[in-house]
Amino acid sequence: MNSQSHHEQPLLSTKNVTVYYGNHIGCRNVSFDLWPGEVIGIVGESGSGKTTLLNSISARLEPDEGVIDYQLHTGDRVNLYELSEARRRFLIRTEWGIVHQNPRDGLRMGVSAGANISERLMALGGRHYGTLRDSSEQWMTSVELDTTRIDDMPREFSGGMLQRLQIARNLVTQPRLVFMDEPTGGLDVSVQARLLDLIRQLVSKLDLAAVIVTHDLAVARLLSQRLLVMHRGEVVESGLTDQVLDDPQHPYTQLLVSSVLQV
Repeated sequence: MNSQSHHEQPLLSTKNVTVYYGNHIGCRNVSFDLWPGEVIGIVGESGSGKTTLLNSISARLEPDEGVIDYQLHTGDRVNLYELSEARRRFLIRTEWGIVHQNPRDGLRMGVSAGANISERLMALGGRHYGTLRDSSEQWMTSVELDTTRIDDMPREFSGGMLQRLQIARNLVTQPRLVFMDEPTGGLDVSVQARLLDLIRQLVSKLDLAAVIVTHDLAVARLLSQRLLVMHRGEVVESGLTDQVLDDPQHPYTQLLVSSVLQV
């Protein structure tokens, strides 16, 4: 495909994505486009299909039906699941970032904080120790971690610090797209507020595209421009975040917004 402006086409496009777990539907017929620099939130109660959808679009769970394609930095479009597993892994380590709800799932707990960050740069060919260490220190500063902790092991960090470290590890390669699964889940309110402010600043500063799964509508409102509401595996409502939350049209969304459902 000819090289084109990245803003002429979606960065990521899903068409009728469907995942089955035996006879159970994980998600069904999900279609949407994500544009460069756009942040989409996916909300719904537990079991609504939002994490299944996130795993599929982030190349970790092949859908049973449908297509997910992505525009590489070269401008070429690729079907994620027609790529070899090695190429998908490389994509995840370079052009993408994946921030897990439990930061231990996204960090190597057996190596230092600095090594966790610099490992991603090594995937792009970085080898000079001084340069790698400098980049790690810069990113620790960017996520408001004390650089004197660069040689400390992640197990010595608090939950909020671990999430900041995971974010630094993901953003050091300057990815074009970041997937976040409940990025502030399990943190106390004050830590959560500071982390949300940090995520919002970094997404804006780096002009990142992002897909954020959350059960918290306040988080969705703060971080996303567009919202998908999922219920029983399907997207039941979508639109601009403020519009959906201020004037919900679907009965399920109305219940979510009025907090009748525990999500």
